[in-house]
Amino acid sequence: MTDLNALLAEAGKKSGLLWIEVPGDRAWPAWHVWLDGTAYVVTGRGEQNLPVLPTDLAVTFRGKGSGGRLVTVPASARVVTPDDQSWEVATTALKASRLNSPAGDIIARWATEATVYALTPHGDALQGPGSYSQQSGAAAPASTPATTRTWHPWHLKGRPKWRRGTRRSSR
Repeated sequence: MTDLNALLAEAGKKSGLLWIEVPGDRAWPAWHVWLDGTAYVVTGRGEQNLPVLPTDLAVTFRGKGSGGRLVTVPASARVVTPDDQSWEVATTALKASRLNSPAGDIIARWATEATVYALTPHGDALQGPGSYSQQSGAAAPASTPATTRTWHPWHLKGRPKWRRGTRRSSR
């Protein structure tokens, strides 16, 4: 298990993105911070969109170089509240790693409007070096109301003269 712990620590520190596999749902990408064997993620208004996480789920860490899956492990999710001992350390690290942070006290906003989760891996790897599944891991795109009904091409300086149509002007 020490090799798995070392692999998780390295993957957790190097990669800012992990995939949270919620049972009965799709895998959700999430940026995180890795502290003492636990990945912390924040979700809520103005943050990344994640569903309510169940207690038991699987987390896939990706390799920094290739971006491909490195190891998938079972994990326990728990909500970290401002009363928790790990709140200050976790939110300070999350704030430091957050890109394009809005103005104001973001940690105070997280305390009232967001949810911070601690994802703690446990058990043996479900998939990892030497035991990858033969499935690709590709999933269908998530459904969205944003669609394009028809194709509207746009051309800088208009379409070429030879493509403007078959009718000729009678001038």
